[in-house]
Amino acid sequence: MARVWEADPSALFMRRLGKSAAELGKTEDDDGCPDIWELDNGDIAVIGRDLTADYRSRLPADASIAADERLVVIPGVTLRAAKPDIGDA
Repeated sequence: MARVWEADPSALFMRRLGKSAAELGKTEDDDGCPDIWELDNGDIAVIGRDLTADYRSRLPADASIAADERLVVIPGVTLRAAKPDIGDA
């Protein structure tokens, strides 16, 4: 079955949404920083901890994770800091 949306691996990073992990005090170095980026095609890339295995059995009934998807967790402050950079729907 064809998907309605497919991630484009050729899309480039355009701009960070919100503040860097260093600005938010959520990292001690440049290794393993949670982040949110807008790509040049309008999609959003999220860098976070892969907790797919931990959450797979606890997903809400109307949520699922495909074989090529991952559930990542980021600090709430990272998303809240990005809010001013995210347009209204």
